[in-house]
Amino acid sequence: MQATENLMTAVLNSNPFQGAALLDEHGREIPITEEMIVHACDELMKQWHFPRQAA
Repeated sequence: MQATENLMTAVLNSNPFQGAALLDEHGREIPITEEMIVHACDELMKQWHFPRQAA
């Protein structure tokens, strides 16, 4: 019982995120980098605009 409680506590307190990757057309994993995220956000900011105000 104590071992199960210790395991549950360890799982709940750990950071399960280990990273992320994209798969290319050949099934190879390409790690997502901070640079890729920054580039994507910059591109979105270039395309975004404020909605027109209602009259």
